[in-house]
Amino acid sequence: MDGLPLAIELAAARLRVLCPQQLLTVLGDRLDLLNQGSRAAPARQQTLRAAIDCSFNLCTPQEQWGWARLSVFCGGFDLEAAEAVCAGEKLAREQVLGVISELLDKSVLTMEMQPGLGRYRMLETIREYGRDLLRLGGEEAAVQRRHRDHYREFAARAEADWFSARQETWSTRLCLERANIRAALEFCLNTPHEVDAGLVLAISLWGNALGAGNLEEERRWFGQALARDTEPTPARARALRVDGWLALLLGDISTAQARSDACQDLAERLGDAESLAHAVQFAGLTALFREDLPAAVRLLEEAFDRHRATTDLWAEWMALFFLALAYCLTGDPRASAMAEQCLALCDAHDARWSRSYALWLLGLQHWLRGDTQRAIPLLQDGLRSARSGRNLLGVAQCLEALAWATAQDGRGEQAAAFLGAAQTAWLSVGIALPSLGRLLHYHSECEARLRGSLGDTAYAAAVKRGTKLTLDQATHYALGEPPTPPTPLRPEHPPTALTRRQRQVIELLAQGMTDKQIAAKLVLSPRTVEGHVYRLLAVLGFDSRTQIATWVVENSAPRQGEHDESDPLCAGRR
Repeated sequence: MDGLPLAIELAAARLRVLCPQQLLTVLGDRLDLLNQGSRAAPARQQTLRAAIDCSFNLCTPQEQWGWARLSVFCGGFDLEAAEAVCAGEKLAREQVLGVISELLDKSVLTMEMQPGLGRYRMLETIREYGRDLLRLGGEEAAVQRRHRDHYREFAARAEADWFSARQETWSTRLCLERANIRAALEFCLNTPHEVDAGLVLAISLWGNALGAGNLEEERRWFGQALARDTEPTPARARALRVDGWLALLLGDISTAQARSDACQDLAERLGDAESLAHAVQFAGLTALFREDLPAAVRLLEEAFDRHRATTDLWAEWMALFFLALAYCLTGDPRASAMAEQCLALCDAHDARWSRSYALWLLGLQHWLRGDTQRAIPLLQDGLRSARSGRNLLGVAQCLEALAWATAQDGRGEQAAAFLGAAQTAWLSVGIALPSLGRLLHYHSECEARLRGSLGDTAYAAAVKRGTKLTLDQATHYALGEPPTPPTPLRPEHPPTALTRRQRQVIELLAQGMTDKQIAAKLVLSPRTVEGHVYRLLAVLGFDSRTQIATWVVENSAPRQGEHDESDPLCAGRR
């Protein structure tokens, strides 16, 4: 009910004929449901819609159009997005800022400050009212297309500018816009003749998705888009490659191989240099994950030569990184020089997100040569870079390799704790363990070494201590600072208690479900679930669904059957 007193009062009145659980299942249509207030009250307080009608009627025509069009946004928006989506017939672009200002004054919008950026939100009830206006005005499809076009262009700019000093800025902004991007993708995949646009949007996000912990969700988007859009285009070739790369990370080698074969065939049919370079690189990566190292080296060398002939700096860096990794795992003496070249390229362009991968690779190379004195500082530096850019995959990789190097140094308990912390980090990405076969072998060797030196009981206890650390605490610990006791996810007396429904949503989020899947499971509307997720982010102080899932993994989910004294519905039942 968004904390609206009238809405809560009207919902409570329905408890005369519905139990709380039944009420929750129908509240997705709150504007039509909450229509039986006290007959003694003024007309505007007898139904929720009438109360909002009153506010709407106080708005100018421009403000009313702005209200309707701004309702297309999910989870907030900035001025740039508002101008791109709202401007059109009856509302000029230069009028949008003034409309936002007036809607803020009328409490239709709220504002929150991000570093260097103001963002605006609508309460879910107000947004639902606006969407009804949009549909009745016949503008819904047009505004959704403008919304989609804005975020497709936004994601394309992020991809084009990714290998630069703005990596961390783009990562933060993409995280803030995740709900809007998800809505744009859903529109594309559920609207005839729009799938190709959704495919292009999904492709633009993949670089950030690698470290942001959305791998399973990204694969769902690609799976749906590739199944519905089978046109032989360069975009499809890229999508096959990206989906296959995500499959490799998740350990799905057979699907990755099928994607690689399809990508190679399509690239040859298309005949353009960029598609062929990426197809050859993907084939080399697939061979690397299959542990066919000779084939991997041969194909990745060819891909590197092809990418050097293009003007795509990020593609060239990735080709260099994967070839250096292949050299590293095969003991090729060129590995160190190529890893240093990877790092130098990151430093030259101040690409800090990518820098964590380069430092991990260089640290891995020194560890394989038995030089832990050089490996550990490099891995710690990589961990710093990954943490500053919120690169979850980089954090997981560096914690894992630090465990191996620390075990080799004879610090068994600390190494086991690092393994535990790495386990939590891998889960936050959506991966159980390192999926590359040779790296998984190193993990198993480290585990066996530690069990042998510590004994099973002490080893298990140390790993458990590591899993109980938050990622931030684990990072401080790995960087040589004294370990601090982990802060429990849910304090004994939290400042804001979670309702039973919020606990159910949290548990399903931790299973990787989308809003639509959660809605089907709980018999709610997707918009209601979206509102629950938005409020959970605010209550828990997080800014992504992944952080909620990680929170559950680290501390275990609340029990569904718990009686929640703070739940207003429970209060009504009492």
